[in-house]
Amino acid sequence: MGSERETFEISGPLHLKVPDWKNTDHRRSVAASLVQGVYILERDRHEKRLGAEALAPPWWLFFHFHLCSELIDTADSSIFGAIYEFKQPDSNNHHSVNDGPRYVIAFRGTITKGDAFSRDFELDVSFVRNDLHRTSRFEIAIQAVRGMVATYGSSNIWLAGHSLGSAMAMLVGKDMAKAGVFLESYLFNPPYVSAPIERIKDKKVKRGIRFAASVITAGLAIASKNNHHVNRQVDTFAALSEWIPYLFVNPSDHICSEYIGYFEHRTNMEEIGAGVIEKLATQHSIGGLVMSVMGKQPEEPLHLLPSANVIVNLSHARDFKDAHGIHQWWRPDLHLESKVHKYC
Repeated sequence: MGSERETFEISGPLHLKVPDWKNTDHRRSVAASLVQGVYILERDRHEKRLGAEALAPPWWLFFHFHLCSELIDTADSSIFGAIYEFKQPDSNNHHSVNDGPRYVIAFRGTITKGDAFSRDFELDVSFVRNDLHRTSRFEIAIQAVRGMVATYGSSNIWLAGHSLGSAMAMLVGKDMAKAGVFLESYLFNPPYVSAPIERIKDKKVKRGIRFAASVITAGLAIASKNNHHVNRQVDTFAALSEWIPYLFVNPSDHICSEYIGYFEHRTNMEEIGAGVIEKLATQHSIGGLVMSVMGKQPEEPLHLLPSANVIVNLSHARDFKDAHGIHQWWRPDLHLESKVHKYC
């Protein structure tokens, strides 16, 4: 038997019997549920739950999706992703598949129990080291997405992921965006590696630290303006600006909360007349610039995003597990605050 959180009939968004694809809350809830389906697929595999005992299928069948294929990590045979296809409910239903996705490619995050944990932890470390793109799991993911886009077109495909899976979806989305392919993307609790500035309660101190960091970063960028690697990163950042993924973050989740300050800081800098400094600073990381000055080729930090629609969950979180969990994102009574940040 699985836990209550794994059982759709107990924990799933049963209120969405007929999702309205034009409703942003419905789109968010369905995307989160499909990500949850990937988590349960791996748990079903680990627990050897087959057939009628499997708990994963309701997480997509309820919304009229079909499981096309599983994405399997060759390193440990764990299921880390899934490709879903939307199936028209019936001919009398006026819902058009064009109102929503035809396919959703979803990625789960770290599973803390079972055979997959050691591999997931290894990939968590790869993310922190900024070399997730060098892993076999990313290679499997990007090849799957490229194949789907080539066959069905970018307008028919969504990306979705949670935590580590959100980082994977972001990495894939950025890779596709560099080629001019902009996929609708739902990134839940995307990890952000940095000092936990957002946890500082004093707003003046917090803004002062961010301002100082921006001035230093911009100064290093100016000093490195003739560096090939730095200039290439500037061009890449501008190319990504048309991609506007949905970032779902919780201020009580220190893993993703820094994205709130990352984008708010841009607005604050513009308000005080320092927009030029921030426009230059936001394209780079201090660590990457230092490496460039030293003659080394830096990796592009995953968290650097030109544009995003940031959705903040202001509802009370009981604890970190609640604030970081995927389950929060299909609750019908959320207090959300949304803002589009467009780089130009």
